[in-house]
Amino acid sequence: MSLKLEDVKGIGKKIDVLKEAGIDSVEKLVNANLEELTELKGIGKATAQKMVDNAKELLSQKTEEGTTEVKEKLEDEEEKKIQEEIKRLEEKKTKLQGKKVEEGDFILIKITARTQKGRIFRVSSEEDAKKAGIYDEKKAKQGYYTPEFVIVGKPGFLNEGLTETIKEMNFFEKKSVRIPPTKAFGKRDPQKIERIGIAKFRRLNEGKNPEIGQEFVKQTQGQAQRGTITNVVQGRVIVDYNHPLAGQSIDYNLEIIDKVEDFNEKIEYFMINKGIPQENVSDFQVSYIPKSKTLEVTIPKMFLFQNLTYVKFGLAMDLQTHMAEEIDDVKFIEVYEKIPLPETPSESVMKKVEEFNKEQKDKEEITE
Repeated sequence: MSLKLEDVKGIGKKIDVLKEAGIDSVEKLVNANLEELTELKGIGKATAQKMVDNAKELLSQKTEEGTTEVKEKLEDEEEKKIQEEIKRLEEKKTKLQGKKVEEGDFILIKITARTQKGRIFRVSSEEDAKKAGIYDEKKAKQGYYTPEFVIVGKPGFLNEGLTETIKEMNFFEKKSVRIPPTKAFGKRDPQKIERIGIAKFRRLNEGKNPEIGQEFVKQTQGQAQRGTITNVVQGRVIVDYNHPLAGQSIDYNLEIIDKVEDFNEKIEYFMINKGIPQENVSDFQVSYIPKSKTLEVTIPKMFLFQNLTYVKFGLAMDLQTHMAEEIDDVKFIEVYEKIPLPETPSESVMKKVEEFNKEQKDKEEITE
């Protein structure tokens, strides 16, 4: 509903006088000059001020109503989207309920993992992490406490025992299983325990002394070996390269909660799997060229100066391996915008001279 001039309080018969002066809308009255209004027949200074104030109040009320209407409309649209998404998920769940997963399915699975002593070390939600007392805000931002993205039957996502277990599960099924060391984190291997002299250790550790419990990384033939310092005895540092959970059976609670079918969603999960924080995935522009089966990924500015060599290589390999029917080539695009060069001393002087000349010219014109 549009505003009319007669809707302004106190206008009355003065509306004809205003319209004759060209003030034929509420907006024009709000912006009218008080001195010009008082020159009109029958309008004094106090009346003019009151009319303008009333017009402003009316316009403000209308603006607030409009804002409320827009807000309510946006809320309705958002609610509609939420309901549509809930309906879609319910239909999807009905379609998949009770069906066995198939080799090659892209799925999401909730996992809770415990050691034999009952220590929980892996969960799929922030709520579970807080309950287990292992919640870490930094890890939460990096997407640690989320369902696992897995391709059924494919290695490299979960340990051997879980990979075999999931192949026999149905969608939305819950299952508890104990995985033996040989199919979890391996048996403890005495050959993976090394004794290093303290002097040599300092050289390998940037001159720092050993600390029990500290992680130690050793480069061997171009590969990184990760171990933990377990003791320092008789001038020697004991480093254990076995996985911290090696030799233990692990108890898992599993639940398959979704099947990932959307092309773009698959790409996003592969990116997260390669270490790109979930909150930053949307910053990467992804475009697909069906004719050449090429995927183009534009690296955002915030990541341009980070070493993403292994991330890009791993992501490309995963996409070409697991989405081979749709993707042949993966291109990474990095755009380095031109940085304006600073002015040279001579350019700076010339700029100041031009500004001075312009000021002088303006003064002369004013004088004339």
